[in-house]
Amino acid sequence: MSVPDPLLKAGEESRLPVHVAIIMDGNGRWAKARGLPRTAGHRKGADAVRSAVKAARELGVGYLTLFGFSSENWNRPADEVSDLMGLLRFYLRNEIEELHRVGVRLRVIGERSRLAPDIITLIEESEARTAANTALNLTVALSYGGRPEIVRAAQRLAAEAKAGRIDPQAIDEAQFARHLFTAEIPDPDLLIRTSGEKRISNFLLWQIAYAELVFLDVLWPDFGRAHLDEAIREFQRRERRYGLTHG
Repeated sequence: MSVPDPLLKAGEESRLPVHVAIIMDGNGRWAKARGLPRTAGHRKGADAVRSAVKAARELGVGYLTLFGFSSENWNRPADEVSDLMGLLRFYLRNEIEELHRVGVRLRVIGERSRLAPDIITLIEESEARTAANTALNLTVALSYGGRPEIVRAAQRLAAEAKAGRIDPQAIDEAQFARHLFTAEIPDPDLLIRTSGEKRISNFLLWQIAYAELVFLDVLWPDFGRAHLDEAIREFQRRERRYGLTHG
């Protein structure tokens, strides 16, 4: 069996994406294919999260953002939502010390007000615990939607303009971006979606304007290091022009 080419050769560090974002899709289909309840797929998907975080850190990716729970996911059956929230509690209680030990910083973006108070407290404690870590910046999007995020930023800018603190004509893209949940995070270079679906699903709509999109035909619970390698190799084969012509 042939050995795959290394992701990077000497002097090619700039070809590694700084920020990788992943739409983790396929937990339900993974479970259905095995005659299991959807909750089993979500539990197996949590193992894939651990693998992705470990792989990103080992590869030297600076930022990893995972789409964990969308604003639309609140419309799922109550028992499924409850199970997802239980998994979130388990992760925050049992994984943070390991993330902290290996130097991972955790951030959570989204509308926290819709989450249970104890989950909000766990998030705040986890963010504070890992705030000084630099090995990997892990962002998890919970109760998140790209359109609501943009509306929220527009509302905040409108309020500042109404109060006379900013000139509406002076608002530019950089100022708008500072009012997004991701204000302290660089935009993604690479967006991965698993499960073979080719949609963005309201994820980081502003931030992925120039991201490379890679769609993988693997269900999220089966996602591993080899799949991240595959997506990064595809990223490295592409020429990023940012709207410019080929020179």
